[in-house]
Formats: sequence, C-alpha cells, structure tokens
Amino acid sequence: MDTRTWDTLVGSMKSAYVKGVREGAVPRPVIMPLVRGELVGLIWVRPTEPGADALTGIAALSNIAAAAGADEVVLAWETQEVATACELPVSGPSPCLNMVRATPDGHVLHQFPYTEESVSAGSGNADGSATALDWDQAPAPRPDGELPPPVEAAVAYAFTPMELDHPNPFGVTVVLMEEDGYTVRLSDDFDH
Repeated sequence: MDTRTWDTLVGSMKSAYVKGVREGAVPRPVIMPLVRGELVGLIWVRPTEPGADALTGIAALSNIAAAAGADEVVLAWETQEVATACELPVSGPSPCLNMVRATPDGHVLHQFPYTEESVSAGSGNADGSATALDWDQAPAPRPDGELPPPVEAAVAYAFTPMELDHPNPFGVTVVLMEEDGYTVRLSDDFDH
C-alpha cells in the first residue's frame, strides 16, 4: 500500500474515533483488506457477547480478507474495548486507537493514544456537555508488536486461502458475514 492510502486510512480511523467518542462509544474493531494496493472495503465486527464470542467475532474478520485473496490487511481497534469485550488484560496504552498493518511476511503495530476531555457545549451529552478527543504523542511503529489474541488470529487467518466450493467464494462470504451481523462496506472500485 502506498503512503497516501495509509495516511487516508489513518485519517479516516482517527475521524471515526473523534465522532464515536463524541457520541459516547468508540467504533467496533474493523478490518480493511487490500489486494494489490486496492482497498477491498471496511468490515466491522458483529455485535458480540463478552468472552469467547467476542474473541471469535474479531478473529472472523479475516474471512473476507481470505476470500478476497488479500495480500495486505489493516485492522483497527481500541485497546480497552477489545480487552473488555474479550475479557483480556489491557496491554499497551489506553485509551488508544491501534492499527496493525500486515502482510503474509509480518506486521507493524501503530498506536495512537488519546485523551478524552469533557467540554461545555450546546450539544453533545444529555447534560449539555460534549467529549473532545486530543491525540497524544504516538510511539514509534513497532514491527511485530504484540497483538491481542483475536487480532493476532485475524491477521494470521487473513492470509490463509479459503477453500469454498462455490463459483463466487468472495460474494458468498460477504453475504454470510452480513447475515451474521458484520457491517460490510465494499469499495466501489474493488474488482472481485
């Protein structure tokens, strides 16, 4: 993926987090598969129950990447949200937007810690306040940085060829994931 695409994905995720925090919730974990530098789309995890269901739900984000034959993926998640949902200890900065950029040869973990501040505003929360988000100094990207288990599984399985006996394995995977509650937004340009 070129630098412009990466910067666009980071900017998009940061904007989503600013909006989400303002509305009272960070976005769910999301995977962004790429094929030859072309973004396939964005796929957000389905609603999950705490524990094993959340672990499985996040790991299964890999399905569309595998069905598309992705050669690179980006996953984004919030440290505390994934730790809480998966009943895991918090690892790394919190609160923090994490983005891992992965290929079959390895991954690089990028972390964007932030601070939430309540500000007085005419709109926002029921009490008239709003939450602002300030981005803190980001640590240096970490090649092969430690990933939470479900994200590590999603990265690994994203590059495992999917063997479906179907004329359109990508299309059927999209339909099945949508039926399971995943939010799938495919790029108009992606030629599958």
